[in-house]
Amino acid sequence: MKQLALPFLNENDFAAEDFCPAPSNAAAREWLARPEAWSNGRLVLWGEAGSGKTHLLHVWAKTHHAQVIEGAVLQGLIRPTGPVAVDDADLVPEPRALLHLLNAAAEDGHPVLLAARLPPARMSYKLADLTSRLRAAQAVEIRPPEDELLDMLLTRLCADRQLTLSIPVRNFLLLHLPRTPAFYREAVARLDHAAFDRGARVTRTVAAEILEDLVNGE
Repeated sequence: MKQLALPFLNENDFAAEDFCPAPSNAAAREWLARPEAWSNGRLVLWGEAGSGKTHLLHVWAKTHHAQVIEGAVLQGLIRPTGPVAVDDADLVPEPRALLHLLNAAAEDGHPVLLAARLPPARMSYKLADLTSRLRAAQAVEIRPPEDELLDMLLTRLCADRQLTLSIPVRNFLLLHLPRTPAFYREAVARLDHAAFDRGARVTRTVAAEILEDLVNGE
């Protein structure tokens, strides 16, 4: 099954009660609760797209009144005035900006949480000082989801859209969807649009069509 880029939906509300706890993210949740134990005051939270990194990052930021920075647009010299959370830390276009941020936060004793798809050892930054600081940080993986987590996620995604699926359709999706939260989010979005366009409940046939398009990158 080939990989594809999905047009993921933006999540605007990252409430703590909306996060699905599971063994696969237990280690991440435990480390987030103990910033005083982070190596050099930094934690790198990493895992595949849609695994919950951004959600946990925002929950932590709200709890600790941290500034949230989108790594993909991080540029220039920023001196934080408190805790900092950097999402997509492996996509920063200006590595020196991230290095300066880490140094400035360390000088002032502010913890820094970074979320990324890759662990520090596999980030492709060629700036030696930045690489050494990232690799010296505490790193924790959000592991692939369990069956129970995917079941919970499907239920929550459908509830968010007020989308009702029959048991045969749910079982079909749980059996055949690629086992990543990102695919689940995109599949439910497409099912919701299909139900709205057709003015009818989603059938197994419709679900199969959507799944085929999704896997084929259409």
